Amino acid sequence: MKLLIIGGTKFLGRHLIDSALARGHETTVFNRGRLISAPIAGVENIHGDRHRDLDKLSGRTWDAVIDTCGYLPQSLELSARALADSVGTYIFVSSISAYASFGQAGFDETAPSAVLAEDQRERFASFDPASGINAGALGDAYGPLKAECERTAESIMPGRVLNVRPGLIVGPFDPTDRFTYWVTRVADGGEVLAPGKPGRFVQLIDARDLSDWIVSAAEEHLTGIFNATGRPDELTMEQMLQGIKRTTGSDAEFTWVDEQFLTAWDVAPWSDLPLYLTESDTDSHGFLRVNVDRALSTGLAFRPFDKTVRDTLEWRRTDPSEMRAGIDRTRETELLKKWHEQER
Repeated sequence: MKLLIIGGTKFLGRHLIDSALARGHETTVFNRGRLISAPIAGVENIHGDRHRDLDKLSGRTWDAVIDTCGYLPQSLELSARALADSVGTYIFVSSISAYASFGQAGFDETAPSAVLAEDQRERFASFDPASGINAGALGDAYGPLKAECERTAESIMPGRVLNVRPGLIVGPFDPTDRFTYWVTRVADGGEVLAPGKPGRFVQLIDARDLSDWIVSAAEEHLTGIFNATGRPDELTMEQMLQGIKRTTGSDAEFTWVDEQFLTAWDVAPWSDLPLYLTESDTDSHGFLRVNVDRALSTGLAFRPFDKTVRDTLEWRRTDPSEMRAGIDRTRETELLKKWHEQER
């Protein structure tokens, strides 16, 4: 099979390349070459901007394209139109955030998609995607824009689009450090501030498992919408932290701090303490409890959790950059001190 990957050198794309090559597929990567400019072994490398240089792909054919970096409908319109006669299936890596609501746990692919509010539509309608964009710059429009990207691709290539909606993607090369924060913090040991209720469910997927499934889906010519994250109601926050402790051989001790205290001290859910969502935010109760039966029925599988933990820690210890998520140790210590003072 011949695969074209748009993006491919930051996080998920790296693993997609590995998955494709491991399965013997002829793989072409199209990106700007800003992260990895040197040729990737075993891969055809075409450097170009997806908004200006799609003509570099003309006259070629692929069985499928995997688009890992589409954030705006303008971007999808350009690439889908340029590739409509060149690829069999357009695989768009969207997001769980594309749903309209997360108030109920267990929702599946039949749930309504988000729609851009009028101010969001106006804000991004004239935005030049070639000027540079990333997920963080989109704010609350991130999910609705992903949904609009899906609809755009489907309108241009009806019946030939696979929209993959991942949850929290974790593992080596994760540029967000959300799960990585917990791996490194627990591995360091000592007293660890653990947020909210220990039994609250979390949901995540190793990028390598997601990549393997996406390449398999390309082989099977799957189309439509698929949620792609971990099994719901299987992993609690406490089980996750204890699993990291066990895998890393840490002496960590967890102090569970309640929502009221964290809110009072302006600890931001998700960013300050990743995977923590407040119970009082009823609109987010289903965000980490998404139904993935459809993907499971087509072969989505998961490696052991301890394997993800070990590989994530091994990678992060080679990365000299500062942690990009979570609270720093000084603030954690201060919060734990205040919590213990309150308990007296």
